Amino acid sequence: MSTILSGKEVAAALTDALVQRTQALKDRGISPTLAIVRVGEREDDLSYERGATKRCEKIGVAVRSFVLPANASQEELLQVIDQVNRDPEIHGCLLFRPLPKHMDDETVRRALAPEKDVDGITDGSLAGVFAGVKRGFPPCTAQACMEILAHYGYDLTGKRVTVVGRSLVVGKPVAMMLLQKNATVTLCHTRTVDMPAVCREAEILVVAAGKAGVVDASYVSPGQVVVDVGINVNAEGKLCGDVAFDAVEPVVDAITPVPGGVGSVTTCVLVGHVVEAAERTCGMA
Repeated sequence: MSTILSGKEVAAALTDALVQRTQALKDRGISPTLAIVRVGEREDDLSYERGATKRCEKIGVAVRSFVLPANASQEELLQVIDQVNRDPEIHGCLLFRPLPKHMDDETVRRALAPEKDVDGITDGSLAGVFAGVKRGFPPCTAQACMEILAHYGYDLTGKRVTVVGRSLVVGKPVAMMLLQKNATVTLCHTRTVDMPAVCREAEILVVAAGKAGVVDASYVSPGQVVVDVGINVNAEGKLCGDVAFDAVEPVVDAITPVPGGVGSVTTCVLVGHVVEAAERTCGMA
């Protein structure tokens, strides 16, 4: 039996720490505030918004919602983003994407100030991740992987870590964050030759492939730690990861579950970024 790396346990620990940091800000007259900017009524956006709002309430972070109809113009959205950028009482912004097809994603992303980009979607935030400097914030899911490894005491120095997936949402940024912790990182993708063999050589395997159950027992070896980033719905309508859990869990030393793993930590990271953004405004970070 492998060790199950519960994301809920990590989220609970992060929440406790963030409550204290939020109270310290409020003692100085600063109320950390998140702006939620949403266009339309996509059910997955609404679900994440409910989770983020609930986490904010638990930690003591205020939420201000800016909701536009699905047929709103790009100029209307840019005006909302400009309002968020200019408001000193708003510390972070969660902008839901994908945007409607009549809007240009790159133009909208560039309009958001990196210092308020708590979801790591702007070029400025990503540049900060790649340069290893505090400019903007890393993508929340990528940082959630790092928070789980840190919580369970994994020292990454010198470790062989393989990341499956090269998206700007998880794969590339988490690879950079692992490098900053002195791991030796291999980044796999759809053109990788004999990917199972490459993955078996890793000590830690981070899977963000975007395909249900793509990593099976042939990809893993005894003693490994597996972080499954994927969130998919299988043929039975149940949530599952990018890792075939039932096949992989008996082989490896530790693994994150789906659900209850990386996804459980992501909203905590988001709210943590809002708190840190507020701390930066008064020199506390």
